Order: sequence, then C-alpha cells, then structure tokens
Amino acid sequence: MVRGKIQMKRIENTTSRQVTFSKRRNGLLKKAYELSVLCEAEVAVIIFSQKGRVYEFSSSGMQTTTDRYFKYTKEVHANESESEEYIQQVQHDIANMVKEIEQIDVAKRKLLGQDLGSSSVEELEDIDGQLERSLRSIRARKSELFKEQREQLKAKEKLLLEENARLSLKLCTKPFEASTLKEGFTHKSQSSQSSEMETELFIGPTEIRFF
Repeated sequence: MVRGKIQMKRIENTTSRQVTFSKRRNGLLKKAYELSVLCEAEVAVIIFSQKGRVYEFSSSGMQTTTDRYFKYTKEVHANESESEEYIQQVQHDIANMVKEIEQIDVAKRKLLGQDLGSSSVEELEDIDGQLERSLRSIRARKSELFKEQREQLKAKEKLLLEENARLSLKLCTKPFEASTLKEGFTHKSQSSQSSEMETELFIGPTEIRFF
C-alpha cells in the first residue's frame, strides 16, 4: 500500500502555533548540539520567531562560524565565475575553429576548381599563383626522386658489373681443365683403337684375308 505524502501547512490557531514553535525550536537546537558533539561538526543555528525574537546555537561561536560561511560562499562564487569565464572562452575558441575550418574548406574547393563563380579577379590570380607554386614544388620533388632512383640504379649496375667480373675471373680456368680432359680422353680412345687393331692381326702364312 503506497502512502500519500503528508502536506504541511500553516497552523491557523495562534496558541497551537506558538506551542508547536517552542517544541520544534527546542528539538532543533538539541539536535544541532548532538550533531556537533557526536560528529565533531561545526554547527550554527539561527531562528527568528514570528515576533522577531532570535534563538541561536553555535558550537564554535556564531561570529566564527558565520565568517567561515561567508568566506566559503565567496570562494564558491569566485570559482563559479572562473568556470563560467573558462566555458565562455572555450566556446569562443570552438566558434573560431569552426569558422577557420569552413574557410579552409572553401579555399580547398576553389583550388580544385570548384565554386569559382563568386571569386573576384584578384582571388583567381591568387589561386593561380598558389597552383603555380604547388606545381613547382611537385616538379622539384619529382626531379629529386628521379635523381635518387638513377643513383640507386647506377650503384646496382656497378655491383652487377663487379659480380660479373668476379665470376668471369673465377671461370677463366675452367676451359683449360676441360681441354686437358678432352685431350686425355682422345689419347685413351686412340690407344684403345690401336689395341683393337692389333688384336685383329692374323698370325700365320701370308694370305689374302677379307675382313
């Protein structure tokens, strides 16, 4: 079951209102004292009655507590003011950055040859000059890269020539060894043929033989 909120309203009866004020005032001052003792809190309570009478309690002296309170509120207001100024500065910087980005975007489109209808002659001449300077920079960088590539190719060619010379020097002895082996093989073949021819000789009376 959900209980409804109790609505408080002014006590119409003067006597009942005064009695309730006295009871609640004493209870409030007592609770303030207990809070200061139990929790070591600095507590100050000021109560003005309907007739203007003042009732107060302070655990550290009313003047000391109020001075501390006003100092605290002053610092809070100062910090809030600084925070507001900082936020305004950030918002101003953001607005300037957005404007600069828009200007850069417009300039970029014009450099690409877009949205030139509203450009003046002076602005078009400035764009033309920017493009010429950009082309010179691009061509200079392109020439530099070509030069670096040529130097790299020349260095690679030099290494290949040196390697070719080294291999040629290494292989220059191989033809001599091959010719020597060929001559040995030829001599051996001739010896074999001579031996075969000798084994075919006929020993006996001289007569005509048909091979």
